[in-house]
Amino acid sequence: MVSYNRRTLLKGGAAFAGASALGFPAIVRAQAAKIKIGHLVPLTGFLGAIGGYAQLGVKLAAEEINAAGGIMGKQVDLMSEDSVNPATAATKAQRMIEQDGAALLFGEISSASSLTIMQVAERNKKVFFSTGARSDALRGKNCNRYSFHCDIPNTVMVNAVGTALKQQGLVKGKKFVTLTADYIFGHDLLKAAKAFFSANDATLIGDELIATDVTDFSPYLLKIRQAKPDVVCCNLAGNQVTNLVKQYAEFGFPYPLVGFNLNTGDAWAMGEGNLSGTWPTVWYHTLDNPASKAFVAAFTKKYDKPPENHAWIDYVTLKLIAQAIETTKSTETDALIAYFEKETQFDIMKARKGYFRAWDHQLVQEAYPFTVKPKGEMKDKWDMLVLGAPVPVANEPLESIYPMKAQNPCEMKA
Repeated sequence: MVSYNRRTLLKGGAAFAGASALGFPAIVRAQAAKIKIGHLVPLTGFLGAIGGYAQLGVKLAAEEINAAGGIMGKQVDLMSEDSVNPATAATKAQRMIEQDGAALLFGEISSASSLTIMQVAERNKKVFFSTGARSDALRGKNCNRYSFHCDIPNTVMVNAVGTALKQQGLVKGKKFVTLTADYIFGHDLLKAAKAFFSANDATLIGDELIATDVTDFSPYLLKIRQAKPDVVCCNLAGNQVTNLVKQYAEFGFPYPLVGFNLNTGDAWAMGEGNLSGTWPTVWYHTLDNPASKAFVAAFTKKYDKPPENHAWIDYVTLKLIAQAIETTKSTETDALIAYFEKETQFDIMKARKGYFRAWDHQLVQEAYPFTVKPKGEMKDKWDMLVLGAPVPVANEPLESIYPMKAQNPCEMKA
């Protein structure tokens, strides 16, 4: 143990006092000159690969904002961390607000983790933008006035893919088997799928709930062989979709495999020739839009690969947050909520602008079905998917594919 005599301690105390008088105000001023924003996203586990893209996207956005002069002349201090799991996500969210001084929070992909962060945001009266969680329940029975939802919800994904499947004659009178992730997101997606099947004269003849740590799908694939459905539908998430698709291809089933959920990073990981069928997405890097093309070019130049949909949505979210703070000249919670509840429209790199719906804080926007290029036609490993037409079509209201109040009730508490 190191010991000090009284004179040394007195000198140290005097030096500390001098530093307090001279240095600390400068530090405080430097901290006050920045806007601290907390970003949480899974970088490990079954969602880690797509979470990595989200972090790259938001870092690029922060760099661009700061290079352009920041927000209200202040630099963005982005605190981006691995959310890990629901409990850790909540703990980190609380620390970012309470100790690190975050003005607001955003991020996340897991619906379970997003729910815990929503609860932290509500307790602390801070705004949280859930960028990648898709459970309808987060916008419905679990909604709160401090939370906004940027990704398309489960019902929209089902409607986007379902519209394409109906056009292909793969719904009416058909027998479906679904494979569903056994947590809030999967349960919610299955509920939306059942509603779609019921409304469109399709029959669900079997569903399997699958834990998020399962990697071997052969027991479930053997059950599919016995059931002999017309169509198999994937309601999984993250790298489980990648693993399922690869194993499904090895079984050589004649039943088409489609999905009501897929992120493009997981699709790319499947490799050429394994993925087929129709799937949903919220954005893809081949969109023919000037703003989208500029983002893709900047991201590709910086990271030597195109952006995945979570890179896009976290990038866009930080940009619209910056716009809101700049416009309101405030990071205060009530000012930001009021701004977004005006249903202000934002350029989100699509043909049509998006806006947050006032009653459930859902970002209303276009969605897309996509199909897969035949083997041998890919230019590179990222040139895999072909986007379908936007859903809804141009002459239909954006909200026509979203749950309405009667379907997904949300009661905002003051």
